[in-house]
Amino acid sequence: MIEQIFRSTLGTFPDSLNPIFGIILAAISLWSIFWKGLALWKAAHDRQKTWFIVLLVLNTAGILDIIYIFFASKTKIKISGFLDYLKE
Repeated sequence: MIEQIFRSTLGTFPDSLNPIFGIILAAISLWSIFWKGLALWKAAHDRQKTWFIVLLVLNTAGILDIIYIFFASKTKIKISGFLDYLKE
């Protein structure tokens, strides 16, 4: 099924994907999971239900999560104090 969809949209189906693609995908996934987890924890800690739901539903590879953590949350974090915040 996936092969048919791939062939109909791109015309060919690769026999094997480039291993670098897998490494990049894994790196982006880990990056996103880290920021999403931190942002969800912070939204729950600050009791911001709307932000929690938005962050949970939308997947922006960590971009919206970073914006929330540093700019939109009730308790602001300075980038210089970020490592100290993670230690708490």
